[in-house]
Amino acid sequence: MVLAKLATKGAGLKVTADCLQLRDGRRSIPELLEPLRDVRGLQADFLAFESDGAAYTLPRFVVRGPNSGDPIRIGIFAALHGDEPAGALALVRFMRELAEQPGLAENYVIRAYPVCNPTGYEDNTRCSRRGRDLNREFWRGSTEAEVGLLENELRRMRFNGIIQLHADDTSDGIYGFVRGATLTENLLRPALAEAGKILPRNRNPLIDGFAAQDGIIYDHYEGVLAAPAQMNPVPFEIIFETPQLASMEKQVAAMGAFLRRVLEEYRELISFAQNI
Repeated sequence: MVLAKLATKGAGLKVTADCLQLRDGRRSIPELLEPLRDVRGLQADFLAFESDGAAYTLPRFVVRGPNSGDPIRIGIFAALHGDEPAGALALVRFMRELAEQPGLAENYVIRAYPVCNPTGYEDNTRCSRRGRDLNREFWRGSTEAEVGLLENELRRMRFNGIIQLHADDTSDGIYGFVRGATLTENLLRPALAEAGKILPRNRNPLIDGFAAQDGIIYDHYEGVLAAPAQMNPVPFEIIFETPQLASMEKQVAAMGAFLRRVLEEYRELISFAQNI
C-alpha cells in the first residue's frame, strides 16, 4: 500500500457545495478536499491504487481528540456510490469542524474516508468506472482495488464503530440501517431525532425494499461495507441515508447533526459502562 501525503495551502477556506459541480463531465476531488488543506490537528494521506491503468487515491483524514490515549476508534465512510456527493461534502465539513473544535472528538480517534469511489465520484455515477457497485462487493473476494484497500483498513484499524453516509433518491425522508453491536439502535434513535430537526424522517413500513420501523431498518444488502466477520468486540455499524432530492445544504447539515449526536451518545454509553 502506498501512502502519499496531502500538500497544504490556503487555510480558512469555506466548505460550500460549489465543489460538487460537474465541469467537462467530471467532478473534481481536489476541489472537494481543498478546505481540508493546512488545517491544524488534521492528519491527511492517500491510499493509492490503479483503475484500468490510471493512478487514483482514496483520501483518508484523521482527527485525534483530547484524552485519546486509549481511544475510541471510529471510521466514517462516504461516496461509496459516486452519485451521492452529499456524504462526501458533509464529511469534509465535519472533519474540519472536529479539527477546529477538538473537544467534539474527545476520547476519539476518527478516521474519515470521504471519497470511497473516486472514479464514480468523478463521473457522477453510482458504480465505479469499471461498472461495479462497490457497496455490494465487500468480503466476497472482490478484485476491485478500492474494496481491497477499504477491507484492509477495516481489518487493521479494528474500529469500535463504523458509519456510512448515503443519499437515497427514492426516499422522502431520513432513515438508517443498524448492524453489529446490540447497542447500535440506542445510538441511531437519538441521532435520527437530531437529524430530524433538519429533514423529515421516512416512517414508511417499507423502505428501500426492507421492512422498517420508525425510520430504522434491521436488515441489509449483502456485500455492504462492514466490519470483518468474527471481529471481537463487535463494533456498532450504522448506515445513515438522507433524501437525495432534498437541498444539498440540508442534507449536509442533517449528516453533520447526525454524526455529532452519535459521538455524544457513544461517549456517554462507554463512560457509563466503565463506571458500572
